[in-house]
Amino acid sequence: MSKFVKSSSSLLVWLGLALIILIFDQLTKVMVVGYYKLGDSTVLASYFNVVRVHNEGAAFSFLAGAGGWQRWFFTGIGFAAAGFIVWMLKSHPGQKLFSFAMACILGGAIGNVIDRLLYGYVVDFLDFHGSFLNPVFSGGHFPAFNVADSAISVGAACLILDEILRVRRAK
Repeated sequence: MSKFVKSSSSLLVWLGLALIILIFDQLTKVMVVGYYKLGDSTVLASYFNVVRVHNEGAAFSFLAGAGGWQRWFFTGIGFAAAGFIVWMLKSHPGQKLFSFAMACILGGAIGNVIDRLLYGYVVDFLDFHGSFLNPVFSGGHFPAFNVADSAISVGAACLILDEILRVRRAK
């Protein structure tokens, strides 16, 4: 099998994973938008609620109150990141952990970009809380997040792990 065919088939696997993440992210957000009004909440456990929250900023609502320009700024960053990630996936077809990480980040980034384009904000709904979070988070609530955010976080953790393993192999 030629290097191009192997590289292309590997790329399709990772793009497929990103697509699965994107679809799951968007389906969950459609359900939340369809069944919840802004601020509505359902308690599912003593430490977990489903709640509809709108995030006009980035992670932890960074720049949420910036006046509207951040919508296009973060959308542009999302598109640029997606292009860069696809290029990285094409450039490193044999690195499975790295490619898994990039596919997770790609699916999550596109999921949040779609929200910004459709709504002007990102729909968040996963709300974890507990008294053990009080010292770090107001009211003991970790900021609400979504499937896309989770995929981005898993991808970032895998990138760190991939780098640690790469450095250890180099020694």
